[in-house]
Amino acid sequence: MHPFKEAIRAETRRQFFGKVATGIGGLALANLLAEDTFALPQQGDSVGGLPDLPHFAPKAKRCIYLHMMGAPPQMDLLDYKPTMKDWYDKDLPESIRQGQRLTTMTSGQSRFPIAPSVFEFSQHGQGGAWFSELLPHTASMADDIAIIRSMHTDAINHEPAITFIQTGQQISGRPCIGSWFAYGLGSMNEDLPTFVVMNAERSHPRAGVQAISAKLWSAGFLSPEYAGVGLRTGADPVLYLKDPNGVSTDVRRQMLDGLGELNRLRHEQIGDPETLARIEQYEMAFKMQSSVPEMADLSSEPDSTFERWGEEAKQAGKFQNAALMARRLVERGVRFVQIYHRGWDVHSFAPEVLPAQARDVDRAAWALIQDLKERGLFDETLVIWGGEFGRTIYSQGRLTPTDYGRDHHPRCYSLWMAGGGVQGGVVYGETDEFSYNIVKNPVHIRDFQATILHLFGIDHERFTHKHRGLDARLTGVEPARVVHEILV
Repeated sequence: MHPFKEAIRAETRRQFFGKVATGIGGLALANLLAEDTFALPQQGDSVGGLPDLPHFAPKAKRCIYLHMMGAPPQMDLLDYKPTMKDWYDKDLPESIRQGQRLTTMTSGQSRFPIAPSVFEFSQHGQGGAWFSELLPHTASMADDIAIIRSMHTDAINHEPAITFIQTGQQISGRPCIGSWFAYGLGSMNEDLPTFVVMNAERSHPRAGVQAISAKLWSAGFLSPEYAGVGLRTGADPVLYLKDPNGVSTDVRRQMLDGLGELNRLRHEQIGDPETLARIEQYEMAFKMQSSVPEMADLSSEPDSTFERWGEEAKQAGKFQNAALMARRLVERGVRFVQIYHRGWDVHSFAPEVLPAQARDVDRAAWALIQDLKERGLFDETLVIWGGEFGRTIYSQGRLTPTDYGRDHHPRCYSLWMAGGGVQGGVVYGETDEFSYNIVKNPVHIRDFQATILHLFGIDHERFTHKHRGLDARLTGVEPARVVHEILV
């Protein structure tokens, strides 16, 4: 069969009806919708996006999401439980566990001995929030951040839990949160991607490393142009972005123009929207050839930058370097920056591993917020720090006064948010004395996602995309509420 006829036979149902809609029915529909279409507000500082967004005035315009991959133990960092010192090596009461399912890593243990945190805590800020000694810089900005101690999720293992908090579902194939923003709100710049992703190295060789894949920044059923663009820290942030030797910028421009024309002809024949997305991706790559090297070149940063951030910010692959890049990206109009920091899966050697993990992120998170403040970006930039679930108060495996490990725990954990409409100096939610169950103001993953969307002026129930006949949304079909108590 001729390739063109074969392509026509393979045409999807959606493409067929999309073409039919360009006829009389399309004209009628346009007439019916014309009044509403022209009445919808447009974002004055954005390119692309949906015409009906935002639904109301946003507090945030950009987001930097610092994901601690592997799940930081809340009782060692942000959820102080002083009475646990009296429970050392005693079994977790069944009245507290309440038959909760366990992972295969601890389900075979004959007992569940309590492991109090070996780290000291102290109070900071006007509200007297408790912080671990591992987070001195974070503690110093207690009045700038809102701590949620009552996060909870449905997943007990990393892969579905990370997928859940990033995409709203535990199974793969859905758009991640950054893609939803790129799709709904459009771009704030013409030379860099709307959504950028970076991965940071662990510092301690014993830190447990979770596998990570591009599905976490996938556009799912949205157009591929809304997927996150992965940047490497260092001299070559994007692989294969440079022109080959002997190929000038003019030659590259001519090649892309020709390729774009061929793709447009193909789109006219087949009607596949992926073809248009491919054109956009080639154009963005061409623009990034000059914009990305400039953004990644830290030589323009004054000495005062590294006095604040530390020398690690100059080292490719370090979290500090990625966080500094995130600041430079949002300065240049990137809407959503995601940084994954691996090494928080402390099934063993927690007292040894956690100080190194915390050193990686504590000063950098503080420096990031100070930089945003100095540049007048803090009030419109949402910063998020947290993992995918919590850890158990009982020890996994061997327990000594100075050594323990902690298993996965979905029932409660802590994270913090700052800037972009978040009220500083707030501690929201409460867990029991074992940091095992929530006793006040629970916040589900869906509530967290609804709150983020709200800060960007989006009603999570109205922000949908038609997929397989359903109105798909980030927060899914189950109830979700905006946590107004932590907002300005």
